[in-house]
Amino acid sequence: MAEKSLRFVKMQGAGNDYVYVDCFSEPTPVDPAALAPRIADRHFGVGGDGLVLVQPSAVAAARMRMFNADGSESEMCGNGVRCVAHLVVARGHAAEGMITIETGRGILPIEVQRSGPRGSIVRVGMGVPILAAADIPVVVPAERSARVVDASCAAITAAEPWMVESGLDRRMTCVSMGNPHVVFYCRDVAVVPLEQIGPVLERAPIFPRRINVHFVQVLTADRVRMRTWERGSGITMACGTGASAVCVAGVLTGRTETRIVAEVPGGELILDWDGQGEVFMTGPAEEVFTGEWPLEDGA
Repeated sequence: MAEKSLRFVKMQGAGNDYVYVDCFSEPTPVDPAALAPRIADRHFGVGGDGLVLVQPSAVAAARMRMFNADGSESEMCGNGVRCVAHLVVARGHAAEGMITIETGRGILPIEVQRSGPRGSIVRVGMGVPILAAADIPVVVPAERSARVVDASCAAITAAEPWMVESGLDRRMTCVSMGNPHVVFYCRDVAVVPLEQIGPVLERAPIFPRRINVHFVQVLTADRVRMRTWERGSGITMACGTGASAVCVAGVLTGRTETRIVAEVPGGELILDWDGQGEVFMTGPAEEVFTGEWPLEDGA
């Protein structure tokens, strides 16, 4: 009997890479949470920041479900949804131009412009940022409806040498883009030991649902450099919802303008937020390769 397999597409958006399954033509995995750590393993699997399922939707061109490299399901991924939009158009499930994608963040409007046979430039309406502490959520000694902007961070209790060297501002700004983010500013992001402080902050008690962690260096009023520890995936080359949160944090704290370019290890993203409505993000989506993953019985 021939071994069953699952066809996939490896894609990346500014270096944020996932394994994508087109469930319009492939069966939906029975247990995607269990499959994600195996298929995303960079030594024994395909490799990636997680697994994304592209499914038919009754309310949009497609539905996106994403699973982090540890198997946990996340509400949204900005770089991921750009790749989903590219796949939907490239595979003929929707026409190039304006489409919508159903996510855990809601139904997002997306504009897809093909840049070549394997890529697109995609602009995503990321939704209105969620700023109330209780809704992010983050536990702070303030009203539950209060915004957490340049606020004291109970998760950083003592100064360490790297904090001085990096010029860290130990205050935090918290934003939800459908998933939770905490933003810190510093003079030099390269000095931050992200592999050490990232997991500590991700699971700090003040963040009941864990959190995505970003360190940001302001280069000019319209350009920043950022590094990210993603909840459930660790250090990543880019984070679209995180870059959106950084744009919001910059406007709220007066550090940056309403339109910025975010330099991430995997490239650049363009963010716009007028201080009131939804955040818009523009960036690339590119196919890397296709393949087949062997399925065990019941997978």
